[in-house]
Amino acid sequence: MFSFLAYVPHSKHMHIIFAIVNTFFMDLTPSGAIKKADLEKTETFGVNRVEQLSWRQLLDGYACTECGRCTDACPANATGKPLNPMRIITNMRDTLDAQGAAILAGKVEGLPDMFETVHSKEGIWACTTCYACVYECPVMNEHVPKIIEMRRHMVLTQGEMPPETREAMRNIEQNFNPWGIGWDQRARWAEGLGIPTMAEANAAQGIEVLYWVGCAASFDDRNRKVAQAFARILRKAGVRFAILGPEEKCTGDPPRRLGNEYLAQTMIMGNVETLNRYAVTRIVATCPHCFNTLKNEYPDFGGRYDVVHHSQFLRELIDAGRLTPTKDVLQFLTYHDACYLGRYNQIFDEPREVLYRIPGVRVVEMEKSRDRGFCCGAGGARMWMEEPGEKVNHRRLSHIEETQANAVATACPYCLIMLDDAAKTKNREDIRRYDIAELLDRSI
Repeated sequence: MFSFLAYVPHSKHMHIIFAIVNTFFMDLTPSGAIKKADLEKTETFGVNRVEQLSWRQLLDGYACTECGRCTDACPANATGKPLNPMRIITNMRDTLDAQGAAILAGKVEGLPDMFETVHSKEGIWACTTCYACVYECPVMNEHVPKIIEMRRHMVLTQGEMPPETREAMRNIEQNFNPWGIGWDQRARWAEGLGIPTMAEANAAQGIEVLYWVGCAASFDDRNRKVAQAFARILRKAGVRFAILGPEEKCTGDPPRRLGNEYLAQTMIMGNVETLNRYAVTRIVATCPHCFNTLKNEYPDFGGRYDVVHHSQFLRELIDAGRLTPTKDVLQFLTYHDACYLGRYNQIFDEPREVLYRIPGVRVVEMEKSRDRGFCCGAGGARMWMEEPGEKVNHRRLSHIEETQANAVATACPYCLIMLDDAAKTKNREDIRRYDIAELLDRSI
């Protein structure tokens, strides 16, 4: 027994010990929150060498059981992209072992960096940050935070990012949205609906909730219809709500996941200043990316609000008797779980319960659903990147086809855009695409 205990730390079975330690020190902060970087005090941005990682991040390598579940769950890997989450962890460990003596001696000049020894840059850019790898890991390893750190180094230190994302980042800098449409047109979707802005609402009367519209629902034609449907529902429920209008900016999710922490923090601090000036207490968002960022990341910047997703808010209104779906909506559909709503924030039941309350709607589940759901391919700023080979959204459409459903519902504007694109590209427009708010609006 004593011989075995001495042997284990030096063998391939060392994960038996380190997995226990790794689990004990697991990160208990919300999984959707990226750690804030102090841009004023930090001398280096992100990481390109293993010794720059924290001891907790390095511990992952020694706890890894090399079971491959993370790689099997990865949508990028499944569609042929050069991303292998398990190899990020194991190569990180092997690099530390190989360079350990030189690192301790301070002789790191000339040693290869992480992009040569741990993972290729192409693979790092292929990540959709869907968190499937982290969710599947039995020993609490965290792959996505390391990928974000490596992206930060490429963007902020090397000035390197996929060429097609440069335009999106420039659009956010100039017009506060990745679509590049003038910031003063952010509230055009609401023309004729009589929706007040916060400036008008504060001058007149208090509001129950601020509707955070988000860039997609403000500027994308398909998602404008979702915003209008949600606004009509709030009207019918008698909810006193307002929007920020032109004062709303990108929440910072796309640049932050891309690795452009400087631009992300600029957007975040601008929004926090606006929200705090209006003394906002409760926010409802139709975009899971906005919802996740506002809820889990804004507190680090002084923005503490009660943030709910519109699927939660709609169920709340139905439960309170403020909404009563009565008209039949004859749809045989399946529900697609958005990664930033499901795996990131554990919201699986609320959107389904809204669908269950609509007369005539019949829901069938895909094999890959709930916490085993498959990404649409837009997360991690992949919405603005070219995708070689088989597209992730095309693979997801095949999962929908397997159910024989004639429609798919989701609760995310990015997912709606990606499923729309897949259906049109694959000539499957007979499969209709909806947001849950559109179906509820038809029923009431």
